[in-house]
Amino acid sequence: MTSALRWKATIILVVLLVCLLGLTGFHKGTDSKTRFRFPRSLTDLRENVSGRINLGLDLRGGMHLILQVQVDEAINSETDQVVERLRTLLREQAIGYQAVRKPDATHVQITGIPAEQLEEARRVLQENYAGSAVSPAYVVGSLPAEQSGFVLEMSPSLQAQLRQEAQRNSIETIRQRVDALGVSEPTIAEHGRGEWEILVQLPGVDDPARVKSILQSTAMLEIKLVEDGPYSSETEALAKTGGILPPDSMLLREAPGARGAQAGGLQWYIVSRTSVVTGRDLRSARSEPNPERPGAYQISFSLSRDGAARFGPFTERNVGRPLAVVLDNRIQSVAEIQSRIDDAGRITGTFTLQQASDLALVLRSGSLPASIRYLEERTVGPSLGADSIRAGLTSAVVGMLAVSVFMLFYYRLSGVNAIVALALNLLLLLAALAYVGATLTLPGIAGVALTIGMGVDSNVLVFERIREELRLGKAVVAGMEAGFDRAFTTILDTHVTTIVSAMFLFMFGTGPIKGFAVTLTIGLVANLFTSIYVSRAIFETLLSRQARPTGLSI
Repeated sequence: MTSALRWKATIILVVLLVCLLGLTGFHKGTDSKTRFRFPRSLTDLRENVSGRINLGLDLRGGMHLILQVQVDEAINSETDQVVERLRTLLREQAIGYQAVRKPDATHVQITGIPAEQLEEARRVLQENYAGSAVSPAYVVGSLPAEQSGFVLEMSPSLQAQLRQEAQRNSIETIRQRVDALGVSEPTIAEHGRGEWEILVQLPGVDDPARVKSILQSTAMLEIKLVEDGPYSSETEALAKTGGILPPDSMLLREAPGARGAQAGGLQWYIVSRTSVVTGRDLRSARSEPNPERPGAYQISFSLSRDGAARFGPFTERNVGRPLAVVLDNRIQSVAEIQSRIDDAGRITGTFTLQQASDLALVLRSGSLPASIRYLEERTVGPSLGADSIRAGLTSAVVGMLAVSVFMLFYYRLSGVNAIVALALNLLLLLAALAYVGATLTLPGIAGVALTIGMGVDSNVLVFERIREELRLGKAVVAGMEAGFDRAFTTILDTHVTTIVSAMFLFMFGTGPIKGFAVTLTIGLVANLFTSIYVSRAIFETLLSRQARPTGLSI
């Protein structure tokens, strides 16, 4: 064996060892961390290999969701907070006003400012909303003289920023909720372009309805001052206000099972549109038995320092007035403020242990900045995933056996060369998937099958070219070398063009299509190595052992 052949054999052996190490030498523990572990039994080997190949939802089973964040709700929420901050600011600056209200999602009006304080009010607004580093994107304008006030208009740049923040915060909140559920290896990422969509893939989920409920729950906790009520119906409540609610008020209904709900039906309350504190001010939340309702559970929560700093003075100013605990625009409880309350509260009702635990979970993970809508949902059961794996493996094995029989029958001993190259090709493909952490899906298995076909095609091209060279009367070694050299350009062209096509599929395709593209690309690169480099090295090694090669079994 020449030194060149020794180098080739060494390179092939190193590649083989690296592939085997990547597939069988590492174990994924219960903490999802991968550590080196030499397999000492067949069970260890099976666990190592299964832990290294990530299976997609169509093979493993689980949920595939595409959510859309209603980002415009975040703009509404920001404007509501501006209303409350403005009221506090004007009181602190001793500036009189008649009303601070929100006529629409992007405007806030301050009316009834005394004429002698208009300039001072303009200065305060400019400093805090038009010129500050915190909120530089509000434009301060004047209202007509008879209204004696100003209007704040949210700029398009701030609206775009709020939409982007709503998208990012929604992804983070959903990720925290999924982590709390204990789902292993979830996929949570932006989806689409400019559509405010989120892709969520949860392998191994066995209760899709509960997961959907937890993910979709806005969990917007708000504590609002009750202005009037209760009323037995919405019609009665509107009749008390002349059919039109004040701009700073809203009409909310009790939630089913709310504390104090009447047997004859749920009651209605007129509450302040602006919240005293919200779920963003929570520091902690936990479920516990409800002492007032045996068998039921409640959620106790505590407020952050900022929330307590607002809540304490507010309750002190409003002792004797009713306060409503609102969850997702439904009143959970109404109670009279007996004294100053600083940093704690509770949500009561007829919650079961599971409901209370889930609600505490979503409150701890934070409220969604905006509601979400399900655009797409697919659920694959574990048994269906196992069937897909079985069918995919069966098709791959049958295809491999059929190809092997054909190559042995048609090319005789040279067919063994092709089979070895194909086996190494598959080993390279699986090892690459393990090293890069790619996910194998059902379309990915189709990519494996196509890789086998391309590998066979490459060997057929080489073998037929060698046959032609031998028919022309060339010596065995020269004919073998000429066959590989002349087939190389054709093989390279077909593989490069197919890889380019796979790259476009990856760039513009969705999840399953991307899986097909990744598997196909890795398989084609591996095939270039095995069908040209490895197969040629095998022929050269066999022929080098003959003093004067007289024939080739092809």
